[in-house]
Amino acid sequence: MKVELLFITPDAEKLIESAGRTCYQSFGKQGKDTEKAFIRMLVKMGHLSVLEHASATFRISGVSRAFTHQFVRHRLCSFTQQSQRYVDESNFSYIEPESIRNNPEAHSMFTEFMDDAKKAYSELQKLGIKNEDARFVLPNAVETQIVVTANLREWRHIVELRGEPGAQWEIRKAAIEVLRVLKKHVPTVFEDFEIDEKNNTVKKIAP
Repeated sequence: MKVELLFITPDAEKLIESAGRTCYQSFGKQGKDTEKAFIRMLVKMGHLSVLEHASATFRISGVSRAFTHQFVRHRLCSFTQQSQRYVDESNFSYIEPESIRNNPEAHSMFTEFMDDAKKAYSELQKLGIKNEDARFVLPNAVETQIVVTANLREWRHIVELRGEPGAQWEIRKAAIEVLRVLKKHVPTVFEDFEIDEKNNTVKKIAP
């Protein structure tokens, strides 16, 4: 899996402060690093709508279609995904869960099924079936990539929901990597989230 930041609102934390101070008409209080205390106040108060003025765009690659089927449920995001209509998947790569890879019998069954799917896809193409219809035999394990844009409030929601222990392993890993990047670029917005490296989860701490 690769999580790549393509774009983030320039001076995002300053923008959030400027937008938020519109509520209080307190522009005169802006200064060096004042956005940090202001954002902490917003988060503590739960006044998170102000965070929606800034956004971030990520390219997430080396993931399965099972992963993207989950991710696109976040309807406040914008998505652009690798197309199976136009991209030839006759030699597709795939994602294999560790639980399957570490079980010899399961691994053998899994890889055999992937080989059969490739063969069926290619045979359908040879019969003149278009990719858009041949793709119906492709499994959820097929590797794909997706570009995701969301405002920072929504990214907080995604990180909190998908980073918890009960989240599926692949989307949890993505949430952790997204958080790792956002903590570098907008640290105050995400400082109440911590990465538990030992357990590969995200935990929320009191702001």
